Parts: sequence; structure tokens; C-alpha cells
Amino acid sequence: MDGIARRASPASRGGRTVVIVAFDGVQLLDVTGPVEVFTTANHYGADYDVRVVSPAGDTVTTSSGLVIGADGAPGTLPPRLGTLLVPGRRDWRSAVADTDLVGLVTRLSVRAKRVASVCAGAFVLAEAGILDGRHAATHWELAAQLATAYPQVRVDGNPVFVRDGHVATSAGITAGIDLSLSLVEEDWGAEVARNVARQLVVFMARPGGQAQFSARLAPRQPRHPAVRRVMDRVTADPAGCHTRATLAASGGVSARHLERLFRTEVGITPGRYVEAVRVEAAQALLADGTGTVEEVARQAGFGSSESLRRVFQQTLGVSPTVYRARFRSTVGAPRLSAG
Repeated sequence: MDGIARRASPASRGGRTVVIVAFDGVQLLDVTGPVEVFTTANHYGADYDVRVVSPAGDTVTTSSGLVIGADGAPGTLPPRLGTLLVPGRRDWRSAVADTDLVGLVTRLSVRAKRVASVCAGAFVLAEAGILDGRHAATHWELAAQLATAYPQVRVDGNPVFVRDGHVATSAGITAGIDLSLSLVEEDWGAEVARNVARQLVVFMARPGGQAQFSARLAPRQPRHPAVRRVMDRVTADPAGCHTRATLAASGGVSARHLERLFRTEVGITPGRYVEAVRVEAAQALLADGTGTVEEVARQAGFGSSESLRRVFQQTLGVSPTVYRARFRSTVGAPRLSAG
């Protein structure tokens, strides 16, 4: 066997079979991260049959130049698959133009209990039609490109990963580890997933709904001084009085003009920005502190525990209490129904 690939178990386990599709130019960690998660889980009671396959069944050259082998041709796979996982490639246009790759993913997807992608692997799923009408995540830098190239996909560039029915999509590279841990937890329970995380020395604290990056450190720095002043005011005091009128006054513009500026430069309304900053503040308080949910709600600017619970359910898919408990867990991904 060439490179890093391992031999699959000779006994097919059907529903527990995890198939990871490798192809030339694939991001190395998109492949090896999930492989390590699923195979390590087997040391703690899981029963995965992990296979790395390529369209032609031969070796592939990854994005780093490292050559890895495959466990054989796709024709050696069992009829029913547990998980089909598609990694990404920086040059996603080359990936979606590879008819052999897209055809293989299309065929295998109908045999899989669930389908997943890492980073730019979402483009391959979209090209295969698997994401039509579904919510999907990808690396934040690629989210706009995915939405433009595949308008039928409901793209969200913010979460670490998203579950929509039996399809899961994740953000960039290391988010594939978060996603894989959540799948292990779904299959075998939180204790197995925690053991895997400890063995691999990775965090168990990133539920799928967590943002890929902080709203307070947004990569799209606003050009307009009014927007910068408002953002600085909110991040300096999340619990402060940030009404439509007070924000407009601090920016020195009308409320309507401020909303237009925020939509153009930040991509969301001022109100949504305030909410995002307050959610982050609440997450930090829940994870690092011992205050009650009511106390956290007041300190983060939500006013009441009920308001905090409502926003957490809407944005993260879990309650504040469950979020705190899952600081040592992995599931927590928003579960959405297609359509």
C-alpha cells in the first residue's frame, strides 16, 4: 500500500463502512483528519470499516505533494455504505470539472446512509445535485463562490458544520475533524467521541453551530467610519443599550443609512451584528464561568434567560444549558430539513 493508506478489514460491515473519496489535488488534512477520527474510534469500541477510494482505484497526489494510496477501486465497496465523505480541493473548479469524480460521488451517494463533505468538498456535492435545496456550509472564504455557482444551495459560511437531513457539510480543513467527531458521537455516544478527542488532543468544544470566526474579528473590515464606530461600541460593551436609534447616533448617520452600510460592508444588519456579538459573549460566559443562565443572559445583554434561550435555539440549535454541557461534546450541529 502506498503512502499513508491502510488496509480495510476484509469483512464488510456495510452500514458501518466509511468511504472517503480521494482525488488529485485533494487537501491532505481533509482526508487524514477524518481517517484518524474514525479509525481511532475503533480503539474505543466503535466498529468502522474505513476505506479511502479514488475514481480509478490508484494513488493520488494531494495538495501538499504527498502521494497517498487507495484501498482499491470503488467496485470493491459493499452495496450499502454508512458514510460517504468528500474532501475538498483548493481549486474547486478543477474538482467539479472532473466528470469521473462527480460521477463516482453521485453513484455512491445513493448507496450511503449519510453523505458529508469537508471544506471545498461541498462544491462536488453541489455539482452532483446532492445539495439542491439544502442548507450547506463551507470555508468562509468560499461561501460566496458556492452561493454564486450553485444558487439552488442555501449556503451559510458561518457555522463549523451543518446537518440538513442525511447530508452534512463542514467548513475548512480542521472542521472536518469536528464533523467526524460529531458523527462518531451520533453512532457510538459521547464517551467514545471524548476518548477519540483526548487521544488526538483536539477540542470537544465546537458544536456545529459555532461560528468559524468571531463576529468581533470579522475578516471583512468595514471601510466606512460610521460602521467601524458602531462595531467598536458594540464589541466594547455587548450588554450596553444598542437600539436602532442609539447605534445610528453613535455612527452619526440615520438608522436607515446605517442599515444600508452594514448590509453592504458587513453582510448583516446592525441588529444581527449586536445579536452575534452577544451570543459570543454568552458562549464565553457559559463555557468559562459558573453563573446561572439568568446571570449570563444579563451579562451578555439579553435581559432575560428566555431571550437567551430563544436566540441560542435559533442560532446554535441548542439551549444555553445544553451548550454548557456540550462544551465537552461534539454534536450540537443545527439539524435542518431539506426543502
